[in-house]
This record gives sequence, C-alpha cells and structure tokens, in this order.
Amino acid sequence: MLLMSTELACSAEMVTIVSMLSVPTVFHRPKERADEADAARERFYVPESDHLTLLHLYLQWKGNGMRESWCAKNFVQSKAMRRADEVRRQLLDLMKHQNMPVVSCGSDWDVLRKCICAAYFHQAARLKKIGEYVNLRSGLACHLHPTSALYGLGYTPDYIVYHELVLTAKEYVNCVTAVDPFWLAELGPMFFSVRDRAHGHRERRQLEQLERKHMEWEAQMEEERNAFEAELAARSGSGATVALSSSSKSKIVGIGKPTRSRRR
Repeated sequence: MLLMSTELACSAEMVTIVSMLSVPTVFHRPKERADEADAARERFYVPESDHLTLLHLYLQWKGNGMRESWCAKNFVQSKAMRRADEVRRQLLDLMKHQNMPVVSCGSDWDVLRKCICAAYFHQAARLKKIGEYVNLRSGLACHLHPTSALYGLGYTPDYIVYHELVLTAKEYVNCVTAVDPFWLAELGPMFFSVRDRAHGHRERRQLEQLERKHMEWEAQMEEERNAFEAELAARSGSGATVALSSSSKSKIVGIGKPTRSRRR
C-alpha cells in the first residue's frame, strides 16, 4: 500500500493506516459495558471502510492530545494506540531514507479506498445476498463481521476487499473496504475484467427495443435513398427533343431586265 500511495499522492494517510493495522485491535469491549463500547465505537465509523475508520480514530486520538483519559472514555486501547504511533514514526523514517514522498490527499478519501484496493485486490469479494459475500477468486462464502462499519449501513456494497479472514462458526471478513469494480479491473487485470451487459430483464428489453427501432429507421432511410437515386437516374437518361418548324418560306427574286407588256 505504501508504494502505491506515493503514486496516488496519499502516503501521509496510508502510513497511518498501515501502522494501525500492525497492532491488535484498538477498541476495548468489556462484557459488562458492551452496549456503551459499541455506541462509542460507532462514533468513529467511516461509511464504506474499516480502514478509514482506523485512520479517523488515529486523527481523533492525535487531536485530543493522545490522552489516556480520552481513550478510557471512548473504549480505546491506549497502549495499542501508542504502539501504532511508534510504528508510524519508524515507517516515516524508512520512507525518508528511501526518498519516498509523504503527501497528503486532503479530504479526498476515495483515493485512499483505491489505494487499499490496489493492495487487496486478490482478496476481493462480491455480494451474494445481504451480509454474505463470495470471494471472486476462490468462491469461498464469507460474511461481514458485526463490528464492521459496513455491517450497519443502510445498503450493502456490491464489491469489497478485506484485510483478513477469521474462521469461527462462520467465515468472517475483518477490516473491510467497499471498492469500485472498475478499480479491480484496472489494478488487477490478470484476474478481473469488465464485461458490458444489461444487469436486469427490464434493461435488456429496453435495449432490444432501442436497437430494433434503430434498425427500422436505417432500413427506411436506405429505401428512401434507393428510390431517390433511381428517380435521379431516370431523369438524367431521357433528354427533351425540341422540333423547330417554319411556317412560311421566303421568295428569292433575281435581278434582271424589267419585262414590258405587249401592246396590241
């Protein structure tokens, strides 16, 4: 992800996400206060991405002075956050040593999702039914974990990538991000491609009607064109003959001696 982030100009945010992924879970959920912990966790949710939720949590923790009291209030593991911050500083030193630019993408977090897709396109899944996905490569059925930010959305994204697969009573995907299917075809062309087609019966029927009308219109235009060319050829082949006739003939009088009448 870090290598791709330098090309997409989002390395400042991506180094934080990688650091947060390097430590165990940063959220604390005691059994006796599970409802409070879940409510506190939801305040950090970023729709369509658990990775961006981790980034949001780190920024909030940093903005509140990295205080342990803030962590306790929001059910966040203070020790895990400090460990992630230490890993982040080490990664920044390595990037500086390798002359890798540290650039922020600002508020354009769609770039971050595309960068995450570039790192996890081999772990992509397609929606099968609500809450259940199928791995695009292996066909393995998997489910969204109840703690995912995508689990409580009003809709379920069609395509996702995930950080890891957790095998319990069900196969759960952990740390999930919704992605655009065109990103999968762009970033993983050896595995995926885009096929243009109408997805529903209604769309296919409308497309067929439009194609039929277009063919009828082309046939009508061709027929009119042929008729016009035939008429034009007929007119140019026959010429109009005009006959000129003279109604009177002129007499030619010769020059000679005048004739006299004979006297009797």
